[in-house]
Amino acid sequence: MDNTYKITTYSDADTIEVAQNLESEKFPNMVICLNGDLGSGKTVFTKGFASAMAIDEITSPTFNIIKEYVGELPLYHMDVYRTDGKVEELGLEEYFNKGGVTIIEWAEMIEDYLPKERLDITFKITGENTRVMVIKAYGEKYISACEEAL
Repeated sequence: MDNTYKITTYSDADTIEVAQNLESEKFPNMVICLNGDLGSGKTVFTKGFASAMAIDEITSPTFNIIKEYVGELPLYHMDVYRTDGKVEELGLEEYFNKGGVTIIEWAEMIEDYLPKERLDITFKITGENTRVMVIKAYGEKYISACEEAL
């Protein structure tokens, strides 16, 4: 079974819809890793996912590294861009097992610290508003979530 999905979006609304569809399949300790250039849709995706969890105000955690929100499940939103891959002090594993959903922007920078089972989403800018999202599911729960949502 192939665990890679490709979705083309033509607007922020499309990206938000994909995020909301995935949110409907969320489960405790879900980890979603977002990669892609600046402005490719990572924060838009996160906002869409969060709004579906009844969390309204999402801001980029660039200066905080980790922001915690309370919704249907806790949401841990991380932006590890400024860490230079030095995240030992952050206790990431704790967040992965706190019963919430963890969304990590710039996740490729901390690949060694990521759980084996997770969802990787890479955003590619292909036009002014067009993006290709390449979604890779690692682990049965993630594959099922993708099969149901996408």
